[in-house]
Amino acid sequence: MLKKIEAIIREDKVNDVREALTDIGIVGMNMFEVRGHGRQGGVQLVGRAGTYQVNMLPKIQINVVLNDRNLDAAIEAILKSAYTGETGDGIIFVTPVEEVIRVRTRERGQDAMIYPGDIDSRKKS
Repeated sequence: MLKKIEAIIREDKVNDVREALTDIGIVGMNMFEVRGHGRQGGVQLVGRAGTYQVNMLPKIQINVVLNDRNLDAAIEAILKSAYTGETGDGIIFVTPVEEVIRVRTRERGQDAMIYPGDIDSRKKS
């Protein structure tokens, strides 16, 4: 079965997370600039005009679709590389993926998700 990870992390941890995923063999991923807040509700900033509240903080969302046997390794890589110990480190969502179809080849399912040198091809070697 395929799973989708949506990890929302700090902007300054993007390269660390991308490198950690690449190191374990996660080849395909998407990244988006997003804005939001979680439990912290934003931050209070002080400027020349006084104090003001910023409720929607800039974050990066990383999406990865992978075989569920690789899920724990990918989550652990994200957790280790995104961690600062401070409020706002991020959150990870995991959802099932019902179908994947590669447009060019029309491959479906797990066959559509295999890339040369990825985590699955490394395990076969």
